[in-house]
Amino acid sequence: MVMIADNVEADTQGRILTAAERLFREIGYQKTTVADIAKVLRMSPANVYRFFESKRAIHEAVAKRLMDEVEVAATTIAFETDEPRTRMRRLLSTIHHMNAERYTGDEKIHQMVAMAIEEDWDVCTAHFERITGIVAKAIDDGVKQGVFEAPDIALAAMSTTTAMSRFFHPQMIAQCANKPGPSLDEMIDFVLAALAPRARA
Repeated sequence: MVMIADNVEADTQGRILTAAERLFREIGYQKTTVADIAKVLRMSPANVYRFFESKRAIHEAVAKRLMDEVEVAATTIAFETDEPRTRMRRLLSTIHHMNAERYTGDEKIHQMVAMAIEEDWDVCTAHFERITGIVAKAIDDGVKQGVFEAPDIALAAMSTTTAMSRFFHPQMIAQCANKPGPSLDEMIDFVLAALAPRARA
C-alpha cells in the first residue's frame, strides 16, 4: 500500500511539474501562479501545495528536471569507453547544445533559469557541481590511459568547466551568441590542448 501511495504521489508531482513547465513556456515564469497550475490540472491550489510547499519550490523542481536531463546525457557519455579525447569533445559539445536548446531557444524558460541563477538557487549550484564531477570522470579516464595529464583531477575539471562557461552557462550562451570569440570547436580544442601531456625535455 505504501508503494502504491508513493507512486501516486510521484505521478501527481510529475503532472504538476509538466503543467507548470507548459505554463512557464506559454505565459512566462513571472506571470504563472499556483492557481494557474491548479486550474490546468483541475485541482485546487491547496492540493498543489500538498506536494510543493511554495511557488518557488515548483520553479526549482522544474529547473531541476531540465538540468537532470542534461546530467543524464552527460553521465552516459562520460561512462562510455571510446577514446578519451573523442569522448571529451562529445561530452562538452552535448552539454552546450542541450543547454542552448533548453534555455536560449525559449525566451520564457530562459528568464526562469536566469532568475534561478541570479537568486543562487541551491538546485543550480548542485547542477554545476555535478557537471564538474562528470567532466572530472572523463578527465580521470583520460589520465589513466595516458591521453591527458592532470595532477589534480578536481582542479582540471573546474578549470575545464570555467573555460567552457561561455558555452555552458545559459545567460552567457545567450549574451555571447553574436559576440566575437572562439567557436565551440575552437574552445574544445583549447581545452584538449590544455589537458594533453606535456613534452618532456
